[in-house]
Amino acid sequence: MTTPRVLVLDDDPTPDLSRLDGRAEVFRSDGAGLAARLPDADVLLVWDFTNDAVRRAWPGGGRRPGWVHTASAGVDRLLPELAGSDVVITNARGVFDQPIAEYVTGLVLAMAKDFAGTWEFQRSRTWRHRETMRVAGTRAVVVGSGPIGRAIGRALSALGAEVELVGRTERSADAEFGRVHAGDALPALLPSADWVVCAAPLTPATDRLFDAAAFARTKPGACFVNVGRGRHVVLADLVAALRSGHLRAAALDVFEEEPLGGDSPLWDVPGLWVSPHMSGDTLGWRRDLSEQFCDNFDRWAAGEPLSNVVDKKLGYVPAH
Repeated sequence: MTTPRVLVLDDDPTPDLSRLDGRAEVFRSDGAGLAARLPDADVLLVWDFTNDAVRRAWPGGGRRPGWVHTASAGVDRLLPELAGSDVVITNARGVFDQPIAEYVTGLVLAMAKDFAGTWEFQRSRTWRHRETMRVAGTRAVVVGSGPIGRAIGRALSALGAEVELVGRTERSADAEFGRVHAGDALPALLPSADWVVCAAPLTPATDRLFDAAAFARTKPGACFVNVGRGRHVVLADLVAALRSGHLRAAALDVFEEEPLGGDSPLWDVPGLWVSPHMSGDTLGWRRDLSEQFCDNFDRWAAGEPLSNVVDKKLGYVPAH
């Protein structure tokens, strides 16, 4: 039997694939050399999941890997170029759910309790008493009903917030949240939400979802958090909503252009929290991603069904 060849679109540090020693030939490529190396691979591991090289290299003639795994929850760096092919795409569903939920919960608490203000007053040696917001009893709208959105919903529910979950389609008898709203219900939910959290996959339906019209519908004084993709938000419209005071605060962990340049005006927008796409990256996350890929490789090598298979038309792993 021919030894399978696993091509890694590399990043530093590289994945630990020692479990594949003696079972697969692992070779690596950067983005520039990927097109030339794809025909030699049976499997492609997109370790550098911020790179668009796969979309650039995939079209054209020649053999292509039958399985592509991306070390990310989102697969927008692979579509639509791979959508029409026979390739099986899998993702890192399950690795980032709880870390991102914890991160969002931390942001909600920080905004509610004005931790940023406390820190600034401490730095200036100013004793200024304030009253802060109670999270219990507030309402949160979480856009994205996959594992990440559900984990966020559970965490906010544990704080006593009332959570409304929004997905692609309505589910009127959800076992966990009672009901999942369809995407077209979002405009009606925004006016009563104290917290609006975007954790959706990037699809044509969610591209630029949060624009001036959406922010105008939000409750005055609401807070907005995006841990989905940068293209979910029209940045100029978000900034305008913050500068006008309509939104009390916002947090962005994802951006259309990453890294965010030092000359970006976003760094200085009042009420805006900027973080470098780190909401899911807890200690050991790269090890977890490596182990997840190796587990799936075991299934692939044994001819068993792969886990986390993406529906290429939907752009995510559908719920079962």
